[in-house]
Amino acid sequence: MYRTVIPFLLCALLLAGGCGRAVRPVRFEGYAQGGTYHVTGSVPGRLAEQELRAKVDSLLLEIDNTLSGYNKGSLLSRINAGEDPCLNDLFIECFTRSREIWEETGGAFDPSAAPLFDLWGFGFSNKGVVSQAAIDSILQFTGMDLFRLEEREDGIHLVKADPRARLNFNAIAQGYSCDVVARLLDSLGVTDYLVDIGREIICKGKNPAGNDWRIGLDSPFDGNEEEGRYLEAVIEVTDCGIVTSGNYRKYYVQDGQKFAHTIDPKTGRPVTHNLLSATVVAKDATTADAYATWMMVVGTGPAREVLSGRPDLEALLIYEEDGQMKSYKTEHIKTKDI
Repeated sequence: MYRTVIPFLLCALLLAGGCGRAVRPVRFEGYAQGGTYHVTGSVPGRLAEQELRAKVDSLLLEIDNTLSGYNKGSLLSRINAGEDPCLNDLFIECFTRSREIWEETGGAFDPSAAPLFDLWGFGFSNKGVVSQAAIDSILQFTGMDLFRLEEREDGIHLVKADPRARLNFNAIAQGYSCDVVARLLDSLGVTDYLVDIGREIICKGKNPAGNDWRIGLDSPFDGNEEEGRYLEAVIEVTDCGIVTSGNYRKYYVQDGQKFAHTIDPKTGRPVTHNLLSATVVAKDATTADAYATWMMVVGTGPAREVLSGRPDLEALLIYEEDGQMKSYKTEHIKTKDI
């Protein structure tokens, strides 16, 4: 799922102190998962930037070969095509967390809605012929309870209760990727870092100026394609994952009606409520990613209701009311003047 959070790094990279300091600042970027990634951080003096980048690139390639639905040779694509491969740890972890959040949200977050995304033209295949009959047919083989992990002699396999069932991890994979890269950085002694993969972020410690990380949130009006030009807010965060989901970039208009890429797994149709974007801050980017999607599924009212009882989640919701953009934020979201 395309996200709209972008790093708002207003300061230049500075040297991390005098010659006695054991760390130095780095910033590098590359290509991953159909877009770009950026890593900013302070690394131990013994770790070469080229070596660190090679490790990150290798890990992201492994994730792509596991979870990407666009990579036709990935584990996910092979499973969706009816094969029965042995699973690796990345797939098992992502699937298990997806199943947990599916249960937590009463099915509103649902990677098994993959056939619905395909039908509406937001999945891994060309748009299908949409009809209520087609939707009703697909709903018969969606639901994460149709999948289970099974241990065999050669390892763990994914078993489907219905062979037509398929998965799409787009609403969680990039957040999960951020967390996996963050674990790598932690293991290498990297401190004070920000990882941005496809505009989904995890950060730790301080930015190069010694402050919390500043993240710019794009204004969610239809057609705002230029990232960072029209900002709705700037928030300051640290030691967390942060993801924004919205319906103002990935959509199409047909016969005068807008069809957004957020699909309600219960109705099988694109959502039509007034929530324009949801920015979620959580302990990790996996959780932030999934719950930003969930909020875009259920809308402003249900999202606010759940947030009131979830101290582990912070959020900034931007919605339309009476023709105007309005916002709601939880208590600990810190915004700054643009």
